[in-house]
Amino acid sequence: MKHQRVLTSGLVISAIVNIGFLAGCGGGTASTGGGGNPVPTITAMSPTSAVAGSAAGFTLTINGANFMAGSMVTFGGTMPTTTFVSSTQLTAAIPAAVIGSAGTASVTVTNPTPGGGTSNMLNFAINSGTNPIPMISSLDPSCAPVGAQTFTLAVMGINFAASSVVRWNGKDLSTTLNGGPLVAQIPAGDIAATGTATVTVFNPAPGGGVSNSVTFNIVAGGVGPTSLAVDPTGKFAYVANEGCPDAFASNVSMYTIDASSGLLTSVGPPVTTGDFGADSVAVDPSGKFAYVANWGEGNTAGSVSMYTINPAGGALTLTGTIVAPCAPPPSPGSCAPWFLALHPLGKFAYVANEGGFTPTSVSMYTINATTGAVTLIGTIAADGRAVSVAIDPSGKFAYVADGGDNSDGSKGVNVSMYTIDAATGVLTSIGKIAAGMSPFSIAIHPNGKFVYVGNSGSNDLSIYTIDATSGKLTLTGTVAGILGIVIHPSGQFGYVSTSIYTIDTTTGALTFAGTTGAGSSPGPSTIHPSGKFAYGMDHNSNTVFMYSIDAATGSLTLIGTIGT
Repeated sequence: MKHQRVLTSGLVISAIVNIGFLAGCGGGTASTGGGGNPVPTITAMSPTSAVAGSAAGFTLTINGANFMAGSMVTFGGTMPTTTFVSSTQLTAAIPAAVIGSAGTASVTVTNPTPGGGTSNMLNFAINSGTNPIPMISSLDPSCAPVGAQTFTLAVMGINFAASSVVRWNGKDLSTTLNGGPLVAQIPAGDIAATGTATVTVFNPAPGGGVSNSVTFNIVAGGVGPTSLAVDPTGKFAYVANEGCPDAFASNVSMYTIDASSGLLTSVGPPVTTGDFGADSVAVDPSGKFAYVANWGEGNTAGSVSMYTINPAGGALTLTGTIVAPCAPPPSPGSCAPWFLALHPLGKFAYVANEGGFTPTSVSMYTINATTGAVTLIGTIAADGRAVSVAIDPSGKFAYVADGGDNSDGSKGVNVSMYTIDAATGVLTSIGKIAAGMSPFSIAIHPNGKFVYVGNSGSNDLSIYTIDATSGKLTLTGTVAGILGIVIHPSGQFGYVSTSIYTIDTTTGALTFAGTTGAGSSPGPSTIHPSGKFAYGMDHNSNTVFMYSIDAATGSLTLIGTIGT
C-alpha cells in the first residue's frame, strides 16, 4: 500500500558504560599493583539521572567489583561521602548543590594505594526538569481543504506525556495522548480561510517547554493530483486528487479546454469522490459519465465513484459510489482499486485492485447507458498485484500489469492477458507473459498492434506485439531507462517524461528523438484527442502543465500552468 507510518514516543535516557579491565602478567582480571589493592570496576548505578535544581540531595548506589573500605566515589569532579557496603556495592551521598545545573556528571570509583587505581566511568544525566522538551516529527493529516468541518489531528513525535498540549497558532487545544501520538480536535472555524497554521506541542513544568513548529496547510482546490483525463470531445478535462490524507475525502478538479489554445479554465471548486485516495479518473466514450477509482488509503476498502457530466459546462455531479468487493482468502484480493479502464464501447468498466491477499484481482462492471451507474458482475484473479489495466482499441482484449510486492515479499514480474466477452464484458484468462521487475503501467498503441509495459523494479520498458486473433502478447524487446510511455493519438510519437521517441508503426520499436523542449517541467500524462495539446501534473505543487504539440516533430511547448 502507499502509506506506512512509524509512531515513536517516549524518552529513552541511556548511559554508555565503558568497562575497562587491566590485566596483570598472569592473566588475572584486575591488577593489584604488585600485591596491593585491586582496581575497582563499576557495572551499574542507581539512579542514573536526576532533575537539575532539586531541593534535596540523594543516595547513589554503585554496583561492581573490587570495592573496599577505603574506596571513594567521584561524582562530577567532587568526592561525596562514600559508604562501603560490600566488595560489590558502595553508596554515596550526593548533595543538591552538585546537581544544580543540567548536564552530565561522570562517576568513577578510586581505590587507595598500595596498588589500587581508578575504575571505568559511567555517565549520570542531570535533566533540566521532570518533563522533557517535546519534538514533532509529522502531522496526520498535514493539510485540510478550506471550509471543511471539524476534524481530528494526530501529532507524531517524541517526548510526549499525558500533560502535553497541542497548540494551534499558539492556542491550546484539548489534547489526548493516544498511545504514541497526541490527538486534538481542530474546529471548523480554524480552517475557514486558506493559509497556514503553526502546530506546536507544549510540555508543562517542571522542565518541559515548547516543541519545534510544523506548518499545517489550509488549501483551496485539489491536493496531490494523481490522474488526468480528457473527455472524447476534447472540451473538458478532469484531475483526480488524492487529497489531504486520512481525514478528508479525495476530489476531482474540473476544467474546460479552449479549442484553439488548449488552455484550461477551472469550472469551479473540486467535487468530492466520497472516499479516500483517488488514484485514477476516466471518462466514458459518450462523454456523459466520469469514474474515479479510490484505493481507500487503508481507511476503507476503496470504491468507484460515479459522476454525470454537464454537457454545457463540464461540471461533474456525484451520483454515488460502489464499494470494492473485498473478499477473504482464498479468494483473490479485491480491495484498494488502483486503476480504472473503460471499454471503448462504453458498456463495461474494469478496475485493477491492488489490495488484499495475492493474487489480487480485476473487478468487472457493466455500465448503465442511461444513468452511468456501474454494476459489479464479478472479479477475476491477476497473477500478482493488479496495479494497472488496459483495454485494446478493438475492445476484445484486456491486459493487467501484475506489479508491486506480493504477499510473500517477491516482486511482480508478469502481465496477465484476457479476452473480453462482447456481450457480457466478462474476462477470460488466456495466460500470462513475463515482463520486467514490478510492471506498473500499460500503454496500447492506437493501431492496436503493440503493448508497452513500464517496469519500475528493473527500470525499463517491455515492448510486445498483439496477436489480432488470440490477443496473446509476444515480447519483441526492452528499452532501458523508461518507466512508462504516453502515446500520441497519431501513433507516431511517445513521451517519456521530458523525452520524445518516434514509434515505428510497423514494428512498434522506439527511437529516441531528443527532449521535448519542456525543460524541467513534468512531461505529459494525457494527450488531447486532437493531438494538438498535452497535459501533465506535478503531484507536489498541485499544478497542471499545459503544452502545445508540433504536428511535424511531436515537440512540446509549455503554454501555461493551472492549479488543481
